[in-house]
Amino acid sequence: MATSSEECRFLDDLKRKRVKITLFDTQITGVIKRITQKKTVILEDVSEVKSGRKFPGVKIIFGHEIRKVEFTHSANQDTLGNEEYKSEIHSFKKTGLDDVHEDCVNYVVIDELHEKFGPAVMHIQAQKVIGVGADVVHDCRCVARCLKAEFRVNLTNVFDTQVADLMLFYNETGGFLPDRVSSLQEVLRLHLKLPTTDLLPLWTKELHRKECPEVWYVRPSTPALMNVMAASVCHLLPLRLVLLDALMSDYTILVDAFMSSYHNQSVHMEQGEWTLPEEAEELLSVRQERMDWAARRYSMTDAGLLKRSSFDTQADSAFDMA
Repeated sequence: MATSSEECRFLDDLKRKRVKITLFDTQITGVIKRITQKKTVILEDVSEVKSGRKFPGVKIIFGHEIRKVEFTHSANQDTLGNEEYKSEIHSFKKTGLDDVHEDCVNYVVIDELHEKFGPAVMHIQAQKVIGVGADVVHDCRCVARCLKAEFRVNLTNVFDTQVADLMLFYNETGGFLPDRVSSLQEVLRLHLKLPTTDLLPLWTKELHRKECPEVWYVRPSTPALMNVMAASVCHLLPLRLVLLDALMSDYTILVDAFMSSYHNQSVHMEQGEWTLPEEAEELLSVRQERMDWAARRYSMTDAGLLKRSSFDTQADSAFDMA
């Protein structure tokens, strides 16, 4: 079993070597530009073996797509035929995006203007709510900026899951702000209680965005990548409902308090104005309790922000014992 450093050295040694790669439906040749630790291969000077057709730019191949790798021998290239290297090459098939099952989500790729685009737009227009994702982003600012600059489209009536999570943090801590915003993975795990297996597409997408940014510019996108992108947005609609309920929680409680006060006592009028129910004044004490709770649970930055990573689940127990 190769160690991490040995694997990195092995992958680095393969750079600039010409290979012939057998995929499920074709064979291609090219020069290795880079191989990520997730076994994604980036080739340049790529051509199809059977037709001789050249591919412009670079071509990205995920490990699970590779059936066989053969090295083209030349005077200045070593023969890479030992069992260790064969084992490493074989591991391409067992890592990377292959961990995401292709049947976990249904999606339709809109790659034709006349046959698919029109029906897709009509379907979207018929929906009351749609989820939009772009490169792991659940912060709508990037999407809004791109749509405005490229297509002169202005987004309205947007529910931003990142802003919603920020508002919930602000409410639950009595008015404190966090030192950073949450990632979509963190929001899904916190509010939808998703298991790690359901978050795998997002982790995989984030990893490839960092290690292999070229992957997002390759067309057509591979089926595995399309599946990851589809899986990364399938939780947005249920997440929106959960966040809306959470944001409305204080409002609902206050409405119930108002209704209770009307039921239990007569309504008084003073100089033409409605009197404020005593229950409403409890908001001040609730806010102070939440601030005290947050002060026990989080450490604070010099700027007065709460460090998300410092959350202490044992703080209340220690406080009660004291």
